[in-house]
Amino acid sequence: MSAAKSAPTAKTARTARTAITARRTRAAVVCAVLVLIALALSLIALSRGDFPLTLPELLEALTGRGGFASTIVLQWRLPRALAAVVFGAALALSGAIFQTLTRNPLGSPDVLGFSTGAYTGVLLLTLVAPPAAAGLLGGAATTVGALVGGIGSAVIVYLLARRDGVQGFRLIVVGIAMSAMLNAVNVWILLQAQDEVAMAASMWGAGTLSLIDWAGLIPVLILLIVVVPLLILCVPLLRQLELGDDVASVHGVAVERTRRRILLLAVVLVAAVTALSGPIAFVALSAPQLAKRLVRGTGIPLAASAAMGAVLLSGADLVTQHVLPTALPVGVVTIVLGGLYLVGLLLAPALQALRTGGRYGQDHA
Repeated sequence: MSAAKSAPTAKTARTARTAITARRTRAAVVCAVLVLIALALSLIALSRGDFPLTLPELLEALTGRGGFASTIVLQWRLPRALAAVVFGAALALSGAIFQTLTRNPLGSPDVLGFSTGAYTGVLLLTLVAPPAAAGLLGGAATTVGALVGGIGSAVIVYLLARRDGVQGFRLIVVGIAMSAMLNAVNVWILLQAQDEVAMAASMWGAGTLSLIDWAGLIPVLILLIVVVPLLILCVPLLRQLELGDDVASVHGVAVERTRRRILLLAVVLVAAVTALSGPIAFVALSAPQLAKRLVRGTGIPLAASAAMGAVLLSGADLVTQHVLPTALPVGVVTIVLGGLYLVGLLLAPALQALRTGGRYGQDHA
């Protein structure tokens, strides 16, 4: 009798292990393919422009032995291409963390108002605060403003949404309200500024990679290099929170303290990117969900999300530079693509109900 009972149990365990192995293999393959696509897009961005280069010429320029071509590639094109990859990955990783913690596909830093808060912090420090304050900080003024604004808005949203623990839906509603209020503050600040200053700030506020150089990029890269390993160390705790607060608490996780720590690190990712490029919308919203659909797992894959974000932002920046007849901020392209994605996300339940013969309107009334 005991042998008969143990046979199905062993078979179920083998089936579960096989399924886990298959999911991990698929996730690794998806990540590898996305990384290769991001690399290919970067090579195209480095070789295209008013001074086009063939692949051998590009490789020679990257080694520093290409003369004027090396100056074009290493000093002008490479910072922008590298920023597109790194910033896209950082935004997507932040979005994946927020969507995991809120258990909602709309939980992203741009929807919750954290990107807008970082932009507000930069505007307050550079346009409203006394010039001596920005002068004291020098080149770090935008970075400090973005960090203070992003973290400050996150703290306010967290405190307003905190009642018997932070619930995902409540956090999103409060975040949307905060984002609307901060957008109004940003418009008011720009209206008070001089015309040329307001135009430059508005262009930067749309999200652009055209102003990036090594002097501004290196400090942001250093900050991201510090933050990302800390987030990696928090992944096991994040997976515990994904099971639910009660289960995580039973497993010995300090739920609220862990959630605050992970949220802080995710906000720093967004603020660091916003400090240099301005708020780039919808990458953090769409990349994690697209990666989840490719991996076909139960949770949101962090590595695949980061790779997908790198592909999306690199592709969007390539479109702004070489496809559109007029150069636009990359944030304009991501808003268009993200808007289409959001419409699809909202229509997906209705389309699913139509395919299954359900009554979406009555079920969701």
